[in-house]
Amino acid sequence: MERSQQPDLRLEPWSDEGGLALLTGLNTPEMTEHLGGPETPDKLADRHLRYLRLGGPDGPFGRMFRITLGGETAGVIGYWETTWQGETVWETGWGVLPEFQGRGVAAGAARLVAGEARAAGRHAYLHAFPATGHAASNGVCRRAGFTLRGASTVEYPKGNWHPCNDWRLALSTG
Repeated sequence: MERSQQPDLRLEPWSDEGGLALLTGLNTPEMTEHLGGPETPDKLADRHLRYLRLGGPDGPFGRMFRITLGGETAGVIGYWETTWQGETVWETGWGVLPEFQGRGVAAGAARLVAGEARAAGRHAYLHAFPATGHAASNGVCRRAGFTLRGASTVEYPKGNWHPCNDWRLALSTG
């Protein structure tokens, strides 16, 4: 497993315990500015259920985690399958609560989730697609060891296309 530079930074499997409350805490105009804005309570509940199913016996491949720092919930991160430029790859995304931002939490969690995706196998690369104008998330990619492949566009939410950067991390150890 990957090591974080913060020994008390952990990834806890997504669960009913606090999951929906965490999503609600991250669902502010400031936190969702680069994601199309806040979601309705029904959409948040659907997201929570998708996160619970991810990686389960009847769910799609991937996994979601609650990020903890010193035992406190700091955010969310995960990896899941997506189709990118004609091939299936792992994608990652994260959200860190404002009181934990600027402390290396997201970059540390991204390194940890890369280790989880590496252990899961299936794909050679982990991609992240932060908005081109989201300096903090692009910085997370750089600090976590991803390589910038260039600008592109992504559809999120469905029907809404946004400019993004394609960052990629090789998962092979050889």
